[in-house]
Amino acid sequence: MVEDGNPIKEYIFEYINNSQIIPKLISEKKFDQIIEDVTENCYDKIVSMGEKEEAVGILATGLLHYLLTNALITSQRKINYKGIEIDIVIPDIKTLEKDQKKTLLICILKSSDVNTINEKISLLEKIQHEKENIWLVLSKNIPIKKRSFILSKKNNSFSKIIFEIAQFSNVGGINKFKILRI
Repeated sequence: MVEDGNPIKEYIFEYINNSQIIPKLISEKKFDQIIEDVTENCYDKIVSMGEKEEAVGILATGLLHYLLTNALITSQRKINYKGIEIDIVIPDIKTLEKDQKKTLLICILKSSDVNTINEKISLLEKIQHEKENIWLVLSKNIPIKKRSFILSKKNNSFSKIIFEIAQFSNVGGINKFKILRI
């Protein structure tokens, strides 16, 4: 499950693998509670392991990859498309090329610098013309004109992201399994 020997990812997945409650929450499709549990129990340690925005970005990436897999939501991760790095594409690049209304790009920002964030948004808007289908994951609330999810110990809107992705997938008709009934 750990991709690149990153100590933050190792810590997250060690916590998940040793958890008594997470398997039960997965079987009950309570993905928001999994995020809340991991955030409550791992956030402080993870932030102490590196620069805050970077550490939170790694936490968000690890959790999203794990939960998208467990929610059976089709996605592609860490894609380079037309020279632009994309963290997560739902469902995939083929759909982005055919029907942008049914494609969601999720950008996990490892910076809270507004200029850096706006530059990344501008790049993503070059390949995703449906601007409302670009979502951001941030480590703190920054006034950006995009759908944003904040991963923090307090005011954690990130816990709702899997539900929102599933809702997007079901409405767009791209979640063939309809695992998360909305």
